[in-house]
Amino acid sequence: LKFVLTEEGAVDDKVADGMIAKDGEEVPLSEPFVMEGEVEAYLNRLTVAMQTSLRVILSDAIEKAVNWEIDTPRHEWLFSYPAQLCITGTQIYWTDETQLALEEYEGGQEDAVKRYLQICNNRLSALIQLVLGDLISADRTKIISLITMDVHSRDVIDRLISQKTEGPAAFAWQQQLRFEWEQPKQDVNVKICDFTCKYFYEWVGNTGRLVITPLTDRCYITLTMGLKLFLGGAPAGPAGTGKTETTKDLARALAIPCYVFNC
Repeated sequence: LKFVLTEEGAVDDKVADGMIAKDGEEVPLSEPFVMEGEVEAYLNRLTVAMQTSLRVILSDAIEKAVNWEIDTPRHEWLFSYPAQLCITGTQIYWTDETQLALEEYEGGQEDAVKRYLQICNNRLSALIQLVLGDLISADRTKIISLITMDVHSRDVIDRLISQKTEGPAAFAWQQQLRFEWEQPKQDVNVKICDFTCKYFYEWVGNTGRLVITPLTDRCYITLTMGLKLFLGGAPAGPAGTGKTETTKDLARALAIPCYVFNC
């Protein structure tokens, strides 16, 4: 936590106004947080304060993202927000725009999805140009994570075109992890096949993201179906193939706490 300074310049270790991740990323709290009372009570309040702060920042990021094509392009917008929320904001817009393109295609616009593929490629090229320039380490990590997600998003659109997907109800689209913004409640609905849950707003800092392969997609579907049915999931395979990492990456996507026990 980042503690506030008193008027005398000393650190007040009871009042925090920001959070610092172990990778050094800082996120301001939406209002100063006072630590008092029983430790278990204020730690629970701190969790709520973290979630509220991320909600407020994500809401602002999504509001500003409307101007990607007009005023502030995405490769400038991303410097104003924490990495996790940049990726989530991008996923929300990708879901919305793909859904719209598929609806237009269903309505008879033959080139709707192809036009959107071109937009995805242009946005991806802008990020690649950024990475080729001089960047501080934290921004480079953030942009590489965005590129990782963007490449997968672009491949999905490419697959929708090659499979001549009829519309948003087709399984080729339903099997993807989709993020939908609910403005009144500042909630994100995460959907994949029959599974729907709220985004949990657990702050993970500026961590990298895994490259998503067809196997990752299948694991996501299986694990989320397990969650939906209140069952477990048991990824099996040789050591070092990415079972734990895949599970952790799904937790990052849903922003849900993930505890790893090495038992």
